[in-house]
Amino acid sequence: MKVVLLREDVTDTGYDLALVSTDLTAPAGHLVARYASRWSIEVTFGEARSLLGVGQVRNRTPRAIERTVPFGLYCYTITVIWYTLHGHHPQDAAEHRTRAPWYLTKTHPAFSDMTAKLRRTTIAARFMPIDAGQPTDTEIRAVQEARAAASADLA
Repeated sequence: MKVVLLREDVTDTGYDLALVSTDLTAPAGHLVARYASRWSIEVTFGEARSLLGVGQVRNRTPRAIERTVPFGLYCYTITVIWYTLHGHHPQDAAEHRTRAPWYLTKTHPAFSDMTAKLRRTTIAARFMPIDAGQPTDTEIRAVQEARAAASADLA
C-alpha cells in the first residue's frame, strides 16, 4: 500500500487528507489528480443517497435491486437538467445566503437547492390558477369543433 499525506501550508498539526492506493508505482501527484477527478462523482453518490434515498430501499427481487439505484441516479440527473434548463436563476445563491447568512462563500446552488426549487415549482404548478398563456377548456373545444367543421366541409 502507498500512503500520501497532504497538509495545507497553514496547518501546523496533523494532515488534511490521507490518500491510500495499491498502485505502488504511481507518483504522488498522479494519486492526488485521480482523487480530485473522482471528487464530483463521490459528491453525486453522496447527495443521491442522502437526498434521494438511492441505495437505501429494501428491495427483495433481483430485478428490483438492479433497477433501483440506476433509477435514483436518473432522477438525480433529470433534476440537475431541469434546474439547468428551467429552474436556475442567477440570484438563487444570493437568496440562499440571505436565508442562511452562515453560507458566506456560497456562490453556486447545491443539489439540495435544486431539489427544493423543484418541489416549490411542482407544488406551485399544482395549486396556482391556470397561467394566462394556457388555453381554457372552452377555447380548446372551440378549436376542436372548428377543425371538425373544416374537415367536414372538405369531405
